[in-house]
Parts: sequence; C-alpha cells; structure tokens
Amino acid sequence: MSNIVVLVKASLNPEVVRQSPDGTFDIDYTPLKISDIDRNALEEAVRLKQMFGGKVYSITVLTWGPLKAREKDLRLVVQEALAKVADEAFVVADESIMPGDYSVTANVIASVIKKMGLNPILVLAGEASIDESTYQIPGRVAAKLGLPYVGHVRRIREVRDGKVVVERDLEDYTEVLEVPLPAVLSVTQELNEPRPPTLIQIRMASRKPVHMLTLKDLGLDVKMQRSIVEMRVVTVSRKQVLIEEADVEKAALKLVEYLEKEGVLRL
Repeated sequence: MSNIVVLVKASLNPEVVRQSPDGTFDIDYTPLKISDIDRNALEEAVRLKQMFGGKVYSITVLTWGPLKAREKDLRLVVQEALAKVADEAFVVADESIMPGDYSVTANVIASVIKKMGLNPILVLAGEASIDESTYQIPGRVAAKLGLPYVGHVRRIREVRDGKVVVERDLEDYTEVLEVPLPAVLSVTQELNEPRPPTLIQIRMASRKPVHMLTLKDLGLDVKMQRSIVEMRVVTVSRKQVLIEEADVEKAALKLVEYLEKEGVLRL
C-alpha cells in the first residue's frame, strides 16, 4: 500500500482583501480559500492513487484566526480536498498557533504524520502558498521527518523500485532527479491542470472522516517564534493627467516633459 499525504493550506484569499479604515490589512475578516498550488498537489495524488492504490490523507493546519470566524472557510477547504481525492482529513485548529509560524506549522504537520501512523510513501504540497509565498513548509516538514526533499517539481515521471523520478524546474533549465522513497515533494502549477470535483464526489466527501486535532491531542507544547505587528494594504494613487494634443509626436514630447518634471525620467 502506497499511502500519500497532501498538505492543504487554508490561505488568505488575495482576491478579497479587507482593509480597515486606517489602511491596515484586516486579517481577521479576510476570507480563506484553498491555496491554488495545493490543487495541483491534490490532482497529482489522484493520478498516483489510481496507479498504486493506498490511501490519501490531507493535512491542514489553520494558521489564520480567530477560529470561530474561520470555521466555514476551513470546512470548505477540507471538503474540497476530500471531494477531490483524500480518504481522510486531519485538521489542526488551535488558537495558540495563530497566526502561523513556519517552524511551528512544519512541526505540527510532522507530528500528525508520526502520531497518526500515516506512513506515507510521498508527501505532496504546493511549492508555496498564495498568501505568504515563503516556500518553507515542505522543506521544513521533510527535515522534521528526516526525509529527502525536492522542490519546484514540474513532473513526476515514474515511481518504481523504491524511487521516484522527477523533473525539477530551475528557471533556466530542467533537472531530472531520482529520489529514494519515502520523500517530500513540492510541486509547481506546471505539473497538471486541476479539475474541479464532480457533484457525486462532493456528496461523497461529507461521508469521509475529518479528524479535528489540537496541540494537546498531539502532545505538543510549542512556542511561537513570530508575531504580526502590522500588515498594510498597498494603495496606488494616480496623477490623472490628460494630455490634449492631436499630433502624436507633440503629445509624446509633452509626456516626456511631464515625466521628467516628476522625476520618472532623467534626460
């Protein structure tokens, strides 16, 4: 049996940013959504499960509070993972680890895998989340589990003889690696084209087990290493200058003169 774990994050939705009157980013009331690249990891888990069998587990650590305000969004994220491919979901929701600290989050994920005896042959994750884009969590989880890690995976070629062969995107070229199993892989959006779950899959998801956990359940006593003092929404103000000139060359000259006065151009 080749069990697979997929890391799924409930991320701040960058498309629905809530701003407070003073210009700060209202984290508590910005909705959450499944991190987009995690969908690629789930889609790949569908393919691998069809090939090798086993069970697929999703793990979600809630890193944005408050918990009561996030229950609906969190449920939708977990249900999507279950509808797509996961047989069971493990969710760690504990006020003491919000907002998320990367080291703590990775420690919690590794603890779930160990304590619940998941024994995955592969741990899949999106290469980065859509809210903070730190690229840290998969690598930290691998370090906690003592497993090999490959990031920026754009294709999983094959899994055989206790090894996985992957293509890794390094911008200027593609690297092909053979990695011993079990292993942790973070994937890019080039890996596949995620498909939405069908209506039948969505209905069946409600019958699958969801295990809600706290740090106490995992026997953890962690200390947060960071706190968010302030986050601000970037605002852009425009000059709204209209150049009224029928001749294109004269209009261009006026534009250059204006940009020079503003310090945008130096001639």
